Order: sequence, then structure tokens, then C-alpha cells
Amino acid sequence: MKKMYTYIALAFSMFLLTACASKKEDQGQAQWDKIEKKGELTVATSGTLFPQSFHDKKNKLTGYDVEIIKEVGKRLGLKVKFTEMGVDGMLSALNSSQVDMAGYSIEKDSKNAKKFLYTDAHKYSFGSMIVRQSDDSGIKLLKDLKGKKAAGASTTSYMKVAKKFGAKLVIYDNVTNDVYLEDVANGRTDVILNDFYLQSMASKALPDIPVKVLKGVYYNPSEANFAIKLGNEKLQKKVNKTLAEMKKDGTLTKLSKEFFAGQDVSKEKKYDFKKIDVSDVD
Repeated sequence: MKKMYTYIALAFSMFLLTACASKKEDQGQAQWDKIEKKGELTVATSGTLFPQSFHDKKNKLTGYDVEIIKEVGKRLGLKVKFTEMGVDGMLSALNSSQVDMAGYSIEKDSKNAKKFLYTDAHKYSFGSMIVRQSDDSGIKLLKDLKGKKAAGASTTSYMKVAKKFGAKLVIYDNVTNDVYLEDVANGRTDVILNDFYLQSMASKALPDIPVKVLKGVYYNPSEANFAIKLGNEKLQKKVNKTLAEMKKDGTLTKLSKEFFAGQDVSKEKKYDFKKIDVSDVD
């Protein structure tokens, strides 16, 4: 009799799991059907993050991330509608269904990894710092961040690193690179923690601003992906399949070299840099 109850309990558990999986698939399919019927993919992007999402001299929205999404939309038979906003508002926009995707990179080991879906990586990099050319902003090591004024958006992992090392956070909304760099140069802030390739490109694009990427102080190898609302697995699978095709046929490499001055950031590299755990930082 005891064995019979055990078998019944196991069968019921399997039924529940199957039912939940089926419901999840139905929800994902319904979300995709809605996007497909509308014929449009809505995407949140910053529009101020050179060279991933910015406006060119003709004020056209472009960049590595932007052109990837445009190509994904084209291959899925969808028009792409971009909504420009700050990083801090992107996850809220996803949750409220204001957008279907966002140019917000979800870290696999972060709290957000359970709250959102994310696509496969389209860019690999690591953390660095921008400082003043004249005195390196008094920073030689990560521990020297203590008491320094670190500029950035409030919810990024880079600002969490700054906070962990005792920096004073100076929060910015969706401002352009020149504003960030000018403020470091004039002393309003001391340092910007962010992605190495983005910082290298920004400082080279604005050579008249006396700042630089601090050489040799690197940390946290990273992967960039796109965020998707939880429950929209069908869209996630379709985007991942398309990204894999773009990687295989060389499209990602071509776009990377176009926007990152000949560098291929679409291919994973091994970096022996310090991994800083910020899971304990709010």
C-alpha cells in the first residue's frame, strides 16, 4: 500500500511539472503571437552609449547593439521600434510590457537573472576605469576608489563595484559620453567604471577631453546580452537562433569591426582578471 501511495505521489508530481511546463510554453507562444501579429519588435536602448547605441552626425540612431537588433528584426520578419531611455528605466519598461526587449545586459549570477530572461552573448569584455590624464585621479589600484567620486547609472554592476570599494556615487541619467568625460576632466567626478571597449572608444572619439583609460587596472570579465521579459521564452529562442546564425555567417564580426575600430568583440576571450563579487551590494 505504501508503494502505491509513493507511485501516486510521483505520478501527481510529474503531472504538475508537465502542466506547468505546458502553461509556460503556452504563455511564451501567446506573447510571440502578439508580437508577430503586430509585426513589430519594441526595444529599449540608451541612444547615448557610443559605440553600441548612439546618434551619428545625421542624428540617425545606430551602433553595434542597434544594428544587431535591426538585423534580428529583419530576419524574423519584424519591424523594430526603438524607445530611448536610461538604463535604470529599462527593466521597469520590460515588466510593464512597454517594450519586448532591452539593451540591458543581465549578469548570469545576479538577482535579475531570476527576474528576467536574457539572450546569448553578442559581446565579451571586462571592466576598466576612466580617470584624469594629469594625475590618474589618484587611483593606482581598485582599493584607491575609497572616497573618490564615481560617475554612472545607479543600477549597474560597475557602480556596485565602486560602492564596494568605498567610492562616493554620483548618479547620472541617460547622458552622453562627453558629459561623463568632461566631468571627470573638470573634477566634478573622479572616475568612471565601465566596459573597457566602450571606454576606449569613447576616450579616442573625444581626444580633446583630458581623460584616459587607466592602464592595467582591469576586473570582472563580462558578457553583454539583451534582456527579455520573464515568460517570453519563444522570443528568447527565436532571437538566440538568429544570433547564432549571425555569428556563424560572420555578421556579428562584421558589425563589431565596424563599430569597434576593427576589433572583434563578438568572440569570447579568456581574461585572467579579478572577479569582484557584488552580490552583497545593494
